Amino acid sequence: MSSQPIEERGYVHPEVLVSTEWVAEHLDDPNVRIVESDEDVLLYDLGHIPGAVKVDWFTDLQHPIVRDYIDERAFEELMSRLGISNDTTVVFYGDKNNWWACYAFWAFQLFGHTNAKVMDGGRQKWIDEGRPLTREVPNYPRTNYKVRARREEEIRAFRDYVMQFIQHQGAQLVDVRSPAEYTGEKIHMEDYPQEGALRGGHIPGARNIPWGRAVNPDGTFKTAEELRAIYVEEQGLDPNKETIAYCRIGERSSHTWFVLKYLLGFKDVRNYDGSWTEWGNLVRAPIEKP
Repeated sequence: MSSQPIEERGYVHPEVLVSTEWVAEHLDDPNVRIVESDEDVLLYDLGHIPGAVKVDWFTDLQHPIVRDYIDERAFEELMSRLGISNDTTVVFYGDKNNWWACYAFWAFQLFGHTNAKVMDGGRQKWIDEGRPLTREVPNYPRTNYKVRARREEEIRAFRDYVMQFIQHQGAQLVDVRSPAEYTGEKIHMEDYPQEGALRGGHIPGARNIPWGRAVNPDGTFKTAEELRAIYVEEQGLDPNKETIAYCRIGERSSHTWFVLKYLLGFKDVRNYDGSWTEWGNLVRAPIEKP
């Protein structure tokens, strides 16, 4: 149950998760920077954890013209502006059961900032526990952040790589979207606008394991035993084989990437962030439907 302490849930890397209690105890820690990253970018302005800074997944992390992430120089500027040094522990949280918190966590990993954690349960759990919110925007001293190493090839998959990957027998591809998106009944999330894919369905051979199965009703992550029952026992994924996760634009799949890589300890997991808005528009890309 989510009431279990994180270190007792059997995760392979429990150090990447912290509780709301831990965050509350480290609000004044100069070596910790709390980062809120939401789907609803207005939430931060309505109230956020005291001392937290905002990272907008679109305007802060995305290149303004090319469909890609910002470059190293822009990332260094972002980190320096937020008062984050190379040695700062960054703790992410957000709405939607930490969809975008995990997405931001993953994006930071692309630039090699491995000293990062996610607050279990996200924004809603903090609020449900009656913990304080503020509208005061902090102003931290500027740092001189430098990207030390890129890790993109380790954790990110591109379309050509995926195209080759699915040619291998037994390739482990996880579609974390809703069943209706997986079957092609919908080309967008329930109650969301249509966002550009011309075709519905899924990448051949992909298993459908909706991202939300990994969390409890309060947004906290299920125990390792519960997660293994889903991903390994029920779906037959092999933790020792390369695995690629995808969704619609890469945010939900970053959540599953986090689960597989850190909580279950899968050896080689990548996020295909081009996901369905790219694959569903590719000329001659193979698509499966039931």
